[in-house]
Amino acid sequence: MRTKYLIFTVICFLAGIAAVSAQNNDQWSGTNVFAKDNIQLRKDAKPIKAVFIGNSITQMWAGMRPDFFKDNNYLGRGIGGQTTPQMLSRFRADVVELKPQVVVINGGINDIATNSGTYDFEFTFGSIKSMAEIAHANGIKVILTSVLPAAEIPWRKEIPAVPAKIDQLNAAIKEFCIERNFTYVDYYSHLVSNDGSKGMPAQFTMDGVHVNIAGYEIMEKTVKPVIEKIIK
Repeated sequence: MRTKYLIFTVICFLAGIAAVSAQNNDQWSGTNVFAKDNIQLRKDAKPIKAVFIGNSITQMWAGMRPDFFKDNNYLGRGIGGQTTPQMLSRFRADVVELKPQVVVINGGINDIATNSGTYDFEFTFGSIKSMAEIAHANGIKVILTSVLPAAEIPWRKEIPAVPAKIDQLNAAIKEFCIERNFTYVDYYSHLVSNDGSKGMPAQFTMDGVHVNIAGYEIMEKTVKPVIEKIIK
């Protein structure tokens, strides 16, 4: 009974996020979603320590763990369902123009899920590199993060070799960080199951892709010290 209730709660939560995103987002890029908040932030001109840009994993993080963002002067700029080219298209509005000290970039799982078309590793990786390069050119310190583990895409189970695609993308991101002296944060190794599936264990995930509170706590403990270190 408890399991059925948990599944129902997760479905309702994700459906709520999807509904809010649909109401606020009438553009492919999503630049309208945070437009009003961004205008006010630019008017206030208060220093922002870090902007987290991403998809539903970032969106849900800011929604489920608001104190982590508020208490640390972080901003969440995640939009559910987005792929990396969509993130790139709103990067100036949601990151550069806010002038944070640091940007934390997490994306790629929705590209693998073919949310906006056939998955092309080079195109996805290129979008991630472009975001990092734009941030660096504007004096923003760059943190690129790993794609989280997933054994499959639960809403598109027909997609093959999901763990292999995640491994390939993570390896490329890590190597790019080494080459460009950017910072790489490895959520993956802290969240991957040890059962050989290359997915997330049940205690960290809602559906095999999205993390729960316990998963976010792991991510917070992983990324916060890195942000503090590179700012100092």
